[in-house]
Amino acid sequence: MSEFTRRSFIGKTAVAMGSFAALQKVVGAELHGADRSKSDPGPSNPTLDGQNPDSIWPPATDSKSLVQNFKYPFSFANKRTYEGGWSREVTIRELPVSKTLAGVNMRLTAGGVRELHWHTAGEWSLMLYGTARITAIDADGKSFVADVKKNDLWFFPSGIPHSIQGLNPDGCEFMLVFEDGEFSESETLLLSDAMAHLPPEVLAKNFGVGEQALKNVPKEELFIFQTAVPGGLEADQKAAAGALGKSPRDFAFRTMAIPPTKQTKGGNVRIVDSSNFKVSTTAMAMVTVHPGGMRELHWHPNADEWQYYITGKGRMTVVATGNKGRTMDFQEGDVGYVQKTLLHYIENTGDTDLIFLEMFKADRYQEFSFSEWLAHTPPELVMAHLKIDKATFDAIPKNGAVVTPLS
Repeated sequence: MSEFTRRSFIGKTAVAMGSFAALQKVVGAELHGADRSKSDPGPSNPTLDGQNPDSIWPPATDSKSLVQNFKYPFSFANKRTYEGGWSREVTIRELPVSKTLAGVNMRLTAGGVRELHWHTAGEWSLMLYGTARITAIDADGKSFVADVKKNDLWFFPSGIPHSIQGLNPDGCEFMLVFEDGEFSESETLLLSDAMAHLPPEVLAKNFGVGEQALKNVPKEELFIFQTAVPGGLEADQKAAAGALGKSPRDFAFRTMAIPPTKQTKGGNVRIVDSSNFKVSTTAMAMVTVHPGGMRELHWHPNADEWQYYITGKGRMTVVATGNKGRTMDFQEGDVGYVQKTLLHYIENTGDTDLIFLEMFKADRYQEFSFSEWLAHTPPELVMAHLKIDKATFDAIPKNGAVVTPLS
């Protein structure tokens, strides 16, 4: 039985039979025979065990001295719920290895508003579902209003005030990524908080109105709240422009309007960074791996990699310094994290496309291909290291596979 088929069989069997004892028997019979040390007859969680076969029975190539945990499911994250939507986050608090980036998953109803606010960290976002209207002003005070749909991006640098509102028919859901692993969405600078913590006479003087005009200003944060669905985009753009006019900067990016940066029989990668999205200081790769394919062995020299799994199932091995390696399984809704320069791959272990994000706190995307490195090193040196023949060396992809198979 192949490794791919074996892993799929083990996971499905554990869930279907509803017992880790069943999983233990399957693995014991196939891999370990009568070796009773390779069994675990105690209490278990069959659903989680079935989703994590490479943690239950790690491949022999994993080290016993483990690499730091690099997975956290959004399903474990606590939701902050409001009339108008909800929010949940994965920060360094939930995933200690994630020091450079934090993620916030948010849902807004049609008309639901993420209130006017700004951040101490840059905000990058991918639309996962539905449509939304985003607003901001640039550093010159000029307005920006745009509608975004599934797979569109936006980026607001730190300090840029903005808002997000769900549109008809069913609002939206999106993933926010912040350029600070310790960043929490509950620590944003909100319009409601600012108003609540300023003396009424100061607010009245600032806005040139009487104090009575501000008597209904909220005394506590709104964060997310429900209101009417906004009207037409052009009307909002015109109303917001005022005397200064529209911003020449585009804080949104239409991801699917660009062709894949790299494409093979195994899948494709779309790369978005400051080279094609001028305002962004965060780099992204949106990766699609077809069934049986693999995001090739590689590493990133300039930044840690924060991952979000959108659809499908996969597994990743991370090879760390000190002769360490660890394999973990991922499915939609999971966050993964790989520290800068560590070797890794992502293999599709399901029967549908695996789609995930690679995020970097860097304005340019950079990577080194494992195969490309070997292919451009003197052949005799590589052959002596790996004890392979010239035909095997010649088969190594010369220009990086990105996603295998190539053809």
